[in-house]
Amino acid sequence: MKYDVSKIRRKDRILDEKKAIALLKDGEYGVLSMVDGDSAYAVPVNFVFDGGCSVFIHCAPEGRKIECMRVNPRVSFCVVGAHEVLPQSFSTNYESIVAECRAHLDLDDSQRRKALEMLVGKYSADFKRQGAAFIEKNFYRTAVVRLEILCYSGKSRPGK
Repeated sequence: MKYDVSKIRRKDRILDEKKAIALLKDGEYGVLSMVDGDSAYAVPVNFVFDGGCSVFIHCAPEGRKIECMRVNPRVSFCVVGAHEVLPQSFSTNYESIVAECRAHLDLDDSQRRKALEMLVGKYSADFKRQGAAFIEKNFYRTAVVRLEILCYSGKSRPGK
């Protein structure tokens, strides 16, 4: 996983890599962008970062998202963290990361289970026992996708 800020025009807006990793770890949701034939398709998703080079998402085992990634596994993933619109100055304070990824759809059961457990740990930490039961009940009707982060960059305009 390479932190590549070479394409960021405003070098004064580069997000420190440690903060970019923190955003991957703690971000509330991300936007997964794909190609669907001649069209772009983007959808907000819950996600969990494994601390290495992968982000995991879950979804239905069939549908537009899965079909797009089967045809073209090259996807983009964006996370927006803290943000504040500044109407008086026609600007916004923000922090965000954008990652170029390769989607992996055919994970084995142990990888899928671990990813679902990490998702429960992130979003429902006080309900792990109930989360484990939910995973078991819905395991075979839930797809898990691993987004292998090939490279990523981060930008920010911090508040003053």
